[in-house]
Amino acid sequence: MSSTQETQTIRQGLSTRESRLLSHLAAEGHQIISIDDVEATLEVAPNTAREIASRLTEKGWLDRLLPGRYLIIPLAAGEEAVYTTHEYLIASHVAEPMYIGYYSALSHHGLTEQVPRTVYVVTPTRAQSREIHGVPYRVATVTERKFFGYEPTSIEGTVVNVADLAKTLVDCADHPEYCGGIRELATAMVAADDQACSWATVGEYLQRLDNGAATKRIVYLADQLSIDLPTRETLVESFTSGYSLLDPTQSEQGSYDSEYRLRINVDPGTLGPTES
Repeated sequence: MSSTQETQTIRQGLSTRESRLLSHLAAEGHQIISIDDVEATLEVAPNTAREIASRLTEKGWLDRLLPGRYLIIPLAAGEEAVYTTHEYLIASHVAEPMYIGYYSALSHHGLTEQVPRTVYVVTPTRAQSREIHGVPYRVATVTERKFFGYEPTSIEGTVVNVADLAKTLVDCADHPEYCGGIRELATAMVAADDQACSWATVGEYLQRLDNGAATKRIVYLADQLSIDLPTRETLVESFTSGYSLLDPTQSEQGSYDSEYRLRINVDPGTLGPTES
């Protein structure tokens, strides 16, 4: 059979030790491995582990994604070894700790009809944005204070942290530029309300985030969309005195709204229905 011949052709390129390594890691459910994994599995020195990973990459059994991080290429990829895996699994190795946020989290929770090409990675550590297998990974570095509100999510059998529903909205209000702008956030809030989003949790997160602009945007949109915020009055009391742009992705034009301390630089009529 051709499939057997393919398997034999590929297997001839592996030493016994290399075959044992890949079989062991794959059996444990690893799709992406590190030099430390090679070192621990084979009980070899770090330099030897790097040499083994380099050889396996040359042979088409590993694909170097990041410094010290490799994707295992399965047999099903064939002789040409053309293969990738879920973007969120790769994203989980771009930074540590991390969670999937902003536009990517909107998509994950079904809060947008758009399919963002960029994967947004939120982390309190320094990490580089990069492109892997043609997919841009955008790193958003936040303070430790803002790094909360995520939940472990199973992606192809591997746990990856993703912003929960409430934190997704709060993060997007904090940085509308990472979610396609205020109109996308308005659409997301309507969809979240349909999913019985806990608006009390949204209010709690806003207070914890302590960002005046984000709070103003959520309160303004909730009023425009007839969404009941249980902690609205408390949130209004926390408004900062300065005026913030409703949508920082748009030009700094528009009227000043003293009630919300916002500069309304988009047409409110484009933000969605005013009745639920």
